[in-house]
Amino acid sequence: MLKKTGLSLLLFAAVFSIKAQQTIPFRLTKYNNIIVKTLVNKKDSLDLMFQIAMKDGSLSPERQRKADHIIFNKNEISDHNTVDIGKLTLKNVRFFDNELSGYEADGKIGTGLFEGKTFKIDYDHNQFVIYDQKPDLKGYQPVKIIYDHEAFYISADNVIDGEKQQESYFALQSGYSGGVLYSNEFTEKQDLNQKLKITGEKILKDSGGESLIIKQGVLPFLKLEHFVFKDISVGFFTGELKNQNVSYFGADMLRRFIWIFDAERKMAYIKPSKYFSESYYKMN
Repeated sequence: MLKKTGLSLLLFAAVFSIKAQQTIPFRLTKYNNIIVKTLVNKKDSLDLMFQIAMKDGSLSPERQRKADHIIFNKNEISDHNTVDIGKLTLKNVRFFDNELSGYEADGKIGTGLFEGKTFKIDYDHNQFVIYDQKPDLKGYQPVKIIYDHEAFYISADNVIDGEKQQESYFALQSGYSGGVLYSNEFTEKQDLNQKLKITGEKILKDSGGESLIIKQGVLPFLKLEHFVFKDISVGFFTGELKNQNVSYFGADMLRRFIWIFDAERKMAYIKPSKYFSESYYKMN
């Protein structure tokens, strides 16, 4: 009788463990963007790019698939939408219209996917994991985060000139394909155009469609907790349009770790992914 009871307890624990988490598969593009397949309002099949720097969703004016069942008001906002992703159903999702997204995406979906939950971005297995209880964090490095205006911020040390370290805060930005993108303030204060080795420049468009000139350079060292990256590819904007108010920790850097974010949005836990030592993304 005791053995049977023990076996029942083990089976119950196993079932509870399975129910305590959900997984959402995703596809990682060659541009380092995460794409999830969704069904919106039970009618529109859309490939949406996961954007960690926003909570809600949006549609791109350059989308390839129809979104006829998302009805926008005069302010280009649509509320009370249902989004199905695998076995997960989200209700009351807000969408914004006419926001540019990454390549291969019809729009974006944000962290509302994980509202009030601990979640993992697992680049090794191309999936999100949503937890109902604290996961096993063995092997992970804790990183303090600041959650502000729907964005996650972390601090890292930048070695620009010799051995002097300059601390800077970075917003995690999964929509930017590159590695590190510096704010205008940091760029000018540290005189990056003169102190870094410049490798090229490119004209980009922001989500509002404005053209921006970005220069690519080489940063000698970037240190995040005890992880150190050498000769890292970084970007910064030049010109008169100075609207880059924050520095980005972009998708090329995000993919180098497996991330777990706590439900309170106060801590992240990271460990190297299979992409940790990959060559840095170069923008064409």
